[in-house]
Amino acid sequence: MAVDYQSLAVKGVQALSPYQPGKPIEELARELGLNPAEIIKLASNENPLGPSEKALAAAREALSELCLYPDGNGFDLKQALSERFGMGMNQITLGNGSNDVLEVIARCFADADSEVVFSQYAFAVYPLVTQAIGAKGVSVPAKDWGHDLDAMADAVTERTRLVFVANPNNPTGTVHTADAIESFLAKIPEDVLVVLDEAYCEYLTGTEYPDGLELLERFPNLIVCRTFSKAWGLAALRVGYSISSPAIADILNRVRQPFNVDTVALAAATAVLGDEDYLNRSREVNAEGLKQLADGFDRMGLPYIPSAGNFIAMEVGEQALAIYHALLEHGVIVRPIAGYGMPEHLRVSVGLAKENERFLDALAEALSAAGEGG
Repeated sequence: MAVDYQSLAVKGVQALSPYQPGKPIEELARELGLNPAEIIKLASNENPLGPSEKALAAAREALSELCLYPDGNGFDLKQALSERFGMGMNQITLGNGSNDVLEVIARCFADADSEVVFSQYAFAVYPLVTQAIGAKGVSVPAKDWGHDLDAMADAVTERTRLVFVANPNNPTGTVHTADAIESFLAKIPEDVLVVLDEAYCEYLTGTEYPDGLELLERFPNLIVCRTFSKAWGLAALRVGYSISSPAIADILNRVRQPFNVDTVALAAATAVLGDEDYLNRSREVNAEGLKQLADGFDRMGLPYIPSAGNFIAMEVGEQALAIYHALLEHGVIVRPIAGYGMPEHLRVSVGLAKENERFLDALAEALSAAGEGG
């Protein structure tokens, strides 16, 4: 008699659907018989500059140690982060990407008797990890495509253990000011942890935006999560981290898997922290690209959500999926976000200027064809 293995899984996992990443270049090339070298991928919010030369050099040097386990405590990277941000090494938790840290936080502080609060249109991992551990997810309706912080504070109950806030938010690109974040944190009980996901914080400029690390001393229930996958250009190596109070970090590091960040990743991340020129160039290219894309949408009369990240979500209507597939035919990969409850939007990552222009040209053709077909 065949065993129904799905029924053996815990209830939260039984109802999960796998996370859907952006389509890989190689997969599209196989499907449509395209030349991989002629495909551009603007689907996963990756850094279009390629990796830092300092990171590459450090990674190559680390290859000679592939037969050895990594430093399980990540001493050099923690030390570099500590020096850069003025935080204690005992406040840092390293992860295999920031997703890993988000999952560890959920596993440490929530269970089947708990509630976890997050926003509508927020990062898909928040509800995913909540459901996986059997906790109750409380999705708060968005306001102007972004977090309604007042409503999220009101949604906190005696059962709430975690609140996830993304600033800037993915996939909408919305962002809150420092005053708004501080006002929100002041409303949250001290025994409820707030996870401030700052995966795109390096793209923010201006004193009106918060630096979550500056809030840690005043709000000991705060955990700030960041990543090396975006502005630092190390998406393939999967390096993320959180900074929190030493007491919270101690709990997280009890559950964090040993050797969860590999030797090459540790070396590259440590090196890139010292490459300020690379970071500044990443910011410049992103700012120029955001303007280029927004100007293109304006010319087409296409609605879009102003973004503080390295991507823009644009509204293309009921034929969003058809337009997505039309772009694939042009060798341009963007991201459909119907899974986020935004079926009439597509999200495009900022590329190099020539990539952005090619996308805009392909989008104009796809929109024209969709209009003629309609």
